[in-house]
Amino acid sequence: MRAEFLPGVAEEVAEILLRLSAVTLRPSAPFRFASGLLSPIYCDNRLLISYPAERLRVARWFADTIRQSGLAVDVIAGTATAGIPHAAWLAAELGLPMVYVRSQAKGHGQERLVEGVLLPGQRVAVVEDLVTTGGSSLQTVAVLREAGAIVEHVFAIFSYGFVGTAESFTRAGVTLHPLTTLPILLDVAVARGYLSPAERGLVEAWARDPAAWSQEREEAASSPR
Repeated sequence: MRAEFLPGVAEEVAEILLRLSAVTLRPSAPFRFASGLLSPIYCDNRLLISYPAERLRVARWFADTIRQSGLAVDVIAGTATAGIPHAAWLAAELGLPMVYVRSQAKGHGQERLVEGVLLPGQRVAVVEDLVTTGGSSLQTVAVLREAGAIVEHVFAIFSYGFVGTAESFTRAGVTLHPLTTLPILLDVAVARGYLSPAERGLVEAWARDPAAWSQEREEAASSPR
């Protein structure tokens, strides 16, 4: 099943992310990630939790996506830690129970990975703030499935839309529902003056091969002038 965007929502979400600096584009002065790679884009959707109006709109767009897709959902699950608040607001919007999945089990007590009440056979929708490779989201799906849940859908605020990511979700039997993606965000960024057309090309080149893009810039910076 292929996820569909709600009309106009992807552009609105992109505008919010850019306006609140939850997504920052800086092709001429790339960010360095913990992996050591350089990137022209940095996403920190945690900033959204400080803006009540915008976070409520995100929760309602998630809810509208679920309703309009006709999905049957019993429980909303948040990924630790950034997906937890958005899962809570979505669960409240839909009037559904919520759980969250730890990145690792507690080292004491009952050593749970899943916090909250989850019954075998319940249909769970996972909420994530950002999908890059999809690894953390799919790990959450695996934990929930091991607990007996039926998990076929992940909802994210933003996804880079890498080809490999889509393939990973397909192999796992999961449909990814991002509110917006990098190509749409770049359209909005150019239209609103956050990015020039030439800079857009640099970001698109990064998206095609992040490792090669980073290496080229490292080599250019170290070569004699």
